[in-house]
Amino acid sequence: MTALSHVRSSRWAALTALVTTSVLLSACGSGGGDSGSGAGQPKSGGTLTFAVGSDAGCVDPQQVASNETIYSVRQVVDSLTDQDPKTGKIVPWLAKSWDVSSDATTFTFHLRSGVTFSDGSKLTAQVVKDNFDAVPKLGALGTLAEGYLSGVKSTTVVDPLTVKVTFSQPNAQFLQATSTHSLGIESSASVKKTPQRKCSEGVIGSGPFVLKQYVQNQSLTLAKRTGYAWGSSLWSRKGEAYLDKLVFKVVPEAGVRAGSLQSGQVDAVSSVGKANEAALKGGQVTLQRRANPGVVFGLGLNNSRPLLKDAKVRQAILYAVDRQQIADTVFPTGTRPATSVLAHTTPDYTDLASGLTFDAAAAKSSLDGAGWKTGSDGIRAKDGKKLSLTIKWFPNAATNQPALELIQQQLKAVGVEVVLKQLQITQFAPTLQSGDYDAVWGNVTRADPDILRSSFSTKLANFYRLPVSSLDTALSDQAATVDGAKRRQLVTQAQRLIVQNAHYVPVVELQTQLGVAKKVHDLNFDASSRIQLHDTWIG
Repeated sequence: MTALSHVRSSRWAALTALVTTSVLLSACGSGGGDSGSGAGQPKSGGTLTFAVGSDAGCVDPQQVASNETIYSVRQVVDSLTDQDPKTGKIVPWLAKSWDVSSDATTFTFHLRSGVTFSDGSKLTAQVVKDNFDAVPKLGALGTLAEGYLSGVKSTTVVDPLTVKVTFSQPNAQFLQATSTHSLGIESSASVKKTPQRKCSEGVIGSGPFVLKQYVQNQSLTLAKRTGYAWGSSLWSRKGEAYLDKLVFKVVPEAGVRAGSLQSGQVDAVSSVGKANEAALKGGQVTLQRRANPGVVFGLGLNNSRPLLKDAKVRQAILYAVDRQQIADTVFPTGTRPATSVLAHTTPDYTDLASGLTFDAAAAKSSLDGAGWKTGSDGIRAKDGKKLSLTIKWFPNAATNQPALELIQQQLKAVGVEVVLKQLQITQFAPTLQSGDYDAVWGNVTRADPDILRSSFSTKLANFYRLPVSSLDTALSDQAATVDGAKRRQLVTQAQRLIVQNAHYVPVVELQTQLGVAKKVHDLNFDASSRIQLHDTWIG
């Protein structure tokens, strides 16, 4: 793949990540914990009915990017590796072991024997090669998977159970990428189908469940895979899943979802917002929360705008935002104010809370120093021009508008006028690509700190129009090292540079909050704050 292709794929990977998390997901809750632990002996059998708010219109894990569809399709495919949500460590799944070259360009996976897909075909190195060779041809919906494989030079079958993936440049993030649903392994027969057919018909996986029925915008039904015996090393149960059947119903209205859970019509619901918490607390429901890893919800600033080229103005905006007030007022209980550009659930996160404290006096002082004087209307001006900023946002989550209206008030208090401009979801990617914005509201979910490179490196998409700086070196170097301590040091340096220079204004951590009936046990979050249902049981 050419360097140009690498940049293009990486650009689209980041765009897809941005679109999927800030545009397709509802805002959720916070905290942690799994359902129904310590409730006696697990039992086999039963159906779990899960109400979700939306349907992505596609049932191919390699092409799906919306959490509410990932919840279901994730159960159909296994991945080469898994990621421990507590430590971020990569552990065995379909691959029992792997070797990574010292320059992070070659990854060799040693596969488990005896793994089969639900059509009876065997997992081999050739099947993995077929998957990775086909991913770059997925097209518009497969750009997240494409980005993980950007810069791949070759995928080689070493022997029937050994496969080697070689990149044209160092790519330390690839090992974590192999743990994601986006690189879930599908049968060779599925790989041969067109992306459109895979989306509408689903795929043949080796996972603990198989797709039985899909009715777009209505429901998706999965059945237990009999004979399943090659689960992730993180799972407590060996062999088949406990549940016989999973039914995912699309229920767009949050209040209706909550009511269905209260009445026992469904066993779990997605995207529980602040308005429905009180109704679900107590009784027979548990609220489960976990912060999504990756870049937190915040203001992506266009650093090339004349107004925002000045670090003092950017830093004033950073100081003027009262993150705690926004988290407490708008978001579900337990939502954390941002303490870095990365959420605390991201591997190699660094606590930079001291640099993200609300300080209106410091904001005013910074603007004074930049020559912006307060006018009679309370808005500052310089050289006859008002200090005015337009924030573009997208109506995908109920929390977006109230959060931004609070930011608008907080910035006005220090003399910055904010205009809020709502756009359609389809305009999100073109807006970022064109650079036609002062600031955008969004976030990016990924359980690997390389998401900083995708979002902030000037060598890739450079959505926020940063100037070339030492940040680029830190981001490139962390992608090129397999030394954990060295990578952590570089990722810390990158976080500090982004916050200190206010290239981005972190606000709150996006939380996933689920409502789960107390009779449901071990419905667990994975490292990306999505769910894994192999160990889940009802009793």
